[in-house]
Amino acid sequence: MNRNIKLMAMFAIGAGAVFTSCKKNNVVMEPAALNALNNKSNLSSQAAATLPTKAEALLAMQVYNNHFYNQYGTYGPSFKAYYWKDDNHTGRMDFWTQQEAIETLIDAYNINPSVDLKNKISYLYNGVRDGYGLLWTNNIYNDDIVWGALMCVRAFKITNDGGMLDMAKNNFNMMWNRAWDTQTLGGGLWWTTNNQTKNTCVNAPAVICAMLLYQATGDVTYMTKAKQIMDWMVIKLYDSSTGEVKGAINTSGTITEGALSYTQGTFIGACDLLRFYYPASNYLAMGLKAMDYARSSMCNESGGILKDENGIADTQGMKSIFARWATIFVKNTGTASNYGPWLDANAAQAWSIRNSQGLMWNIWGTRTPESVRNAFETTCGVAMMNGIYNYH
Repeated sequence: MNRNIKLMAMFAIGAGAVFTSCKKNNVVMEPAALNALNNKSNLSSQAAATLPTKAEALLAMQVYNNHFYNQYGTYGPSFKAYYWKDDNHTGRMDFWTQQEAIETLIDAYNINPSVDLKNKISYLYNGVRDGYGLLWTNNIYNDDIVWGALMCVRAFKITNDGGMLDMAKNNFNMMWNRAWDTQTLGGGLWWTTNNQTKNTCVNAPAVICAMLLYQATGDVTYMTKAKQIMDWMVIKLYDSSTGEVKGAINTSGTITEGALSYTQGTFIGACDLLRFYYPASNYLAMGLKAMDYARSSMCNESGGILKDENGIADTQGMKSIFARWATIFVKNTGTASNYGPWLDANAAQAWSIRNSQGLMWNIWGTRTPESVRNAFETTCGVAMMNGIYNYH
């Protein structure tokens, strides 16, 4: 992640804790669709919010692309693109948020497949190659490497482009070789190459990435690594009594960060991918407990709308990551009757606060301003709207 503004928040046991976390090829929206969008009232009341349709979930993605997608040249016989970081087009999104914006596009494709969205996934992947090269060894943030590898392996599942799979494998392997350590705290992946903390934001998505690499390649060493990471996380970062997933632990064994939506969500996603292969480890129960904690303790009120997490730029789009893995978990575990109404309410609330352009920021209790929005915070509503159609 771009950590010029990133803070390591301290979690004070027994005291009040403050948590902060660890880029235009215009798509023309049909006038009728935009008019219908703007004629619907922009509500801020959860009770009044109406569940967005599957077509509106696609429209939300198209609106996002209208504002932030930039196709900027050719790449061999293909094209390259990136997402602008804001509506002013002051530059591309930084490395890790770019990957998450592409993952939001992948989510949208999986719900509403189209040639246009599939092409954009490929062009954005080419933009990552063009902007950062094939191997990201100069990036000190191991979680960045994982987010990028995870995007690539998910994109591969759609395109069957072997280059995407190679990029995912090579970068995951590089990250593993420098980050996995058993000498300190008995295991876990270091957050950065400075080896000061081991964070859920690298470990949990690494489990997901490793399992997807196993599924794509049949190489059981990836599944073994996923299990190693998860078993360490369960001991060091998962609170079995509450379902909370702590954010980070330092070399002396002190928890330095509490739960955030993206770490809670990726832990849930890791449980989902492991539970079938290791039923005796009871990952299903852990995933359910983590979902229960998110619903009861990570919302503005129990069972309500997810907290804003608006403190710094790196936290503003984290609800999109939670939406992704929580809704896939609900689909795969058949728990829509339990969690569906809560997640539906969040999707409806996000859509109800869109501005006249159709953009949704991450503060879901307040109508989105008409002024310039950044591209990371505006992924949240798009991901949640598409996510509910994983189980609907």
